[in-house]
Parts: sequence; structure tokens; C-alpha cells
Amino acid sequence: MPPAESIAAFAALSFALIVVPGPSVMFVVSRAVALGRRAALLTVAGNAAGVYVQVLLVAVGLGVVVEQSVLAFNAVKLLGAGYLIWLGWSAFVHRRELAIDPDTVTGSRRSVFVDGFIVGVANPKAIVFFAAILPQYVATGGAPVAIQMALLGIVFILIALISDSLWGVAAGTARSWLTGSPQRLERLGGLGGLVMIGLGLQLAVSGGKD
Repeated sequence: MPPAESIAAFAALSFALIVVPGPSVMFVVSRAVALGRRAALLTVAGNAAGVYVQVLLVAVGLGVVVEQSVLAFNAVKLLGAGYLIWLGWSAFVHRRELAIDPDTVTGSRRSVFVDGFIVGVANPKAIVFFAAILPQYVATGGAPVAIQMALLGIVFILIALISDSLWGVAAGTARSWLTGSPQRLERLGGLGGLVMIGLGLQLAVSGGKD
């Protein structure tokens, strides 16, 4: 178990990073406006699960491979970017059906969760962050390093779950206010799809290793 002061310091850093809206929040919000509140919360849960897989990879030492390898980093980056673009394109193309009944396009709850998971686990910037930051909060002479990192990762995930869920609920609630106007919902769903496409393109062209 990491010392209480290390947990508190890591929690403060995590909160400062998570509370400021970034790509993760924009992804959740875009899902909320395109698919509704339930889909947003499932996306948050899936994304958190995917990010925690990255924590575990760092804990067992595999995160260093992605951090130091140009090929591995760019492969993960392009995979995540491509999937985001595909999700955004699907939401944009089917914006009319989504305005009437999101479930006709999104399928099962599990598929929405899986979408969030894939985006979370395929974010190379997150694994580089964990590989660089987590070791700094590990206490020497205590529990095994992997266990300490895994526990610190849980702190990060809990904060992210709370923050991203609040954004998702807020955006999903705003969408529900527009249910009386399918035309506005259609435009809003299309906007959500375009936001996801933009996030995917931004991920594809930025943050690369050379």
C-alpha cells in the first residue's frame, strides 16, 4: 500500500488533470448528445476500464515499451484515432435514426461499453502519462511496486468516473430537453458525431513520436 501522503498527492494531481475538460470529456459529451445519458454513462464506465488496463500494463512494465517505441506508440495512436473517427462517422450518418431511437443504431448496452473500452485502452498518451508519473508516487521498501501502481491507478479511475459521469449526465440531460424536436436532436447528434471525428483526427496528427 502506498503511503497516505503519496496517495493524497497523486489524487490531487489526478483531480487537477481530470477536472479540466479534455479529449476524454469531449468524447463522453459527444456520445451523450448523440446517444443519450445512458450511453454516456456506459461510455464512461468502458473508458475507465480501458484506461485501467493501461495502468496494469504500466504496473507490469509493458507501458515502457509503448513509451519508448516509436512503432508501438504510433500503432496504438492510429488504432485509437481510427476507431474514434469510425464512431463519429457512424453517429453522423445515422443522426436521423438516433434522434428517433438511439437503440436502433447502437445495439446492446455491452456494445456501447466496448466502444468506450476500446477508446480508453487505445489512448497512447494515457499510457505514457502513467509510465512517467506512477513510479514517482511508489514508496520504496513497501508493497510490491506493481501493487502500489495498481492501487494508485484505482484512485485515478475513481476520480475520472465521478468527473466524466457528471459531464455525461449534464450533456445527456440537455439532450433529453430537446426530445420534443427531432430536427434539433438530429442536428445535435450530427454535431456529436463531428466532434468525435475531430477528436480522432486530432489524435492521429498530434502527439506522435519521431
